[in-house]
Amino acid sequence: MTHPHPTAPSITGLGRDDTLGAGPEITTDVLVVGGGLGGVAAALAALENGARVVLSEEYAWLGGQLTSQAVPLDEHSWIEQFGATARYRRLRDGIRDHYRTYYPLTAEARAERALNPGNGLVSRICSEPAVGAAVLEAMLAPHRSSGRLLVLQPAVPISAVVQDDAVRSVTLRLTDQGRDVVVTSTYVVDGTELGDLLPLTGAEHVTGFESREQTGEPSAPEQPQPENQQAFSWCFVIDHLDGEDHTIDPPQDYEHWRSRQPDYWNAPMISLTGPDPRTLETTTRTFTPHAPPPATVADQGKDPGDRELWTFRRILDRTNFTPGAMPSDVVLVNWPMIDHVDGTLVDVEPAVAREHLAAARRQSLSMLYWLQTEAPRPDGGRGYPGLRLRGDLTRGPDGLAMAPYIRESRRLLTVGTVTENDLSIEVKGHGRPFTTADSVGVGMYRIDLHPSSGGDNYLDIASSPFEIPLGIIVPRRLTNLLAAGKNAGTTHITNGAFRLHPVEWNIGEAAGTLAAFCLRHGLTPHAVHATPTHLADYQAVLTDDGVELHWPDVVGY
Repeated sequence: MTHPHPTAPSITGLGRDDTLGAGPEITTDVLVVGGGLGGVAAALAALENGARVVLSEEYAWLGGQLTSQAVPLDEHSWIEQFGATARYRRLRDGIRDHYRTYYPLTAEARAERALNPGNGLVSRICSEPAVGAAVLEAMLAPHRSSGRLLVLQPAVPISAVVQDDAVRSVTLRLTDQGRDVVVTSTYVVDGTELGDLLPLTGAEHVTGFESREQTGEPSAPEQPQPENQQAFSWCFVIDHLDGEDHTIDPPQDYEHWRSRQPDYWNAPMISLTGPDPRTLETTTRTFTPHAPPPATVADQGKDPGDRELWTFRRILDRTNFTPGAMPSDVVLVNWPMIDHVDGTLVDVEPAVAREHLAAARRQSLSMLYWLQTEAPRPDGGRGYPGLRLRGDLTRGPDGLAMAPYIRESRRLLTVGTVTENDLSIEVKGHGRPFTTADSVGVGMYRIDLHPSSGGDNYLDIASSPFEIPLGIIVPRRLTNLLAAGKNAGTTHITNGAFRLHPVEWNIGEAAGTLAAFCLRHGLTPHAVHATPTHLADYQAVLTDDGVELHWPDVVGY
């Protein structure tokens, strides 16, 4: 549902060439800081409900985990039938249509309604990051052309002005120009990967593991562990050309990474052996370049799909294309072996964060070098020198993804929350959906926590489908700041179920719609949450926009 708005964001202080000059000021209805999936969804929802929007993003691509972080859509078992918003379906359909329009698909692949370009097993749509970026840009294009959307990119927030519990303005640094822009807006949405606005605005928030006393969760520790956070990963894309040698130079500390072995791993991390996330049993996976397409489609409820790593997150399957069009499959490496557990990116000095990022890149490059030189082959040999790093498809430093893959953010302390007790099938005694009166959408994923900076192994818990509470995007105190992603009011544990693509998108969409709804009706988010009539009216807008608020009769896994 689109509500036209006649005006664009107001900009003062333009340079003579009509570009942003030194110290410009922008006034708008909604500022979305962070153009990941949640941020883009928030911007789209606000725009299509009549608001003017400024959207900022740190990296060259909008889309976050789908694009700059290079991770294909990771979704629940029923995604082709139900359990997603209409706008998210536009994104999925757009990715498939992009391949049908521009790629030399076989007739069989072109006719496949649920086309999976990579035939990967993590998702029904495994695709290249640049395609996701192109589709998101196409979705935003008419709003750019109308002038009601201004995108500042690359840009990061550096300060904020807060008065009377409201965020009055945010200063963004245009990192390619070294200049700052002050954006004043009625509503501010934090769509950053690490919840960057929370400390800048003084918003009450939490990091890492809460204690059992704080949350009542049986899997929580006795004491809070704010520095104990999920690993981040620096992903990369590879293909394989038989008979060629694309071996990279090893990182200077390759031997360190080659021998790195946490106590719970029972093998060097840089290997094919490690803990099974769901059972914690030591498991050895296989890696077989050009393994045939799997006989089954992706279904996380039946099989995590990670036993054969070539097909796990394959983003192009050459058999989907006319003979000779693709010399190789293309595979996204986001595997346990590159989980970086030696440091976090939250609330550390910039120099420390830079070193953690550089170390994560070296860890990933060590994994690639090991695959090229040491990985066991079925013929008894070692290494696949034909593996080629496809930095041209990711456009990031060292030939890796543009940005690190972030699993855990600062989390806003909000008027509502979701705990392990709401989602865990074991705790609840059943797998029927978690319901809430303030639902703004639906999601489903196992509670999936990767190894952590605090030395914890995987925590992987069967989960119920869930409704997303409005309460987890509304702060306890600040009146005009909204969460739009992994910074929503979950716990460390339930973040493991809320951090995936369709849920992040839905949270962002709910935030953008809420901001526009409040603007139109002169309300505050707190009033909408607390007043049943306002809540019902807001939920009606969501429903009209194609947001599913409830699950049918399904059970989790």
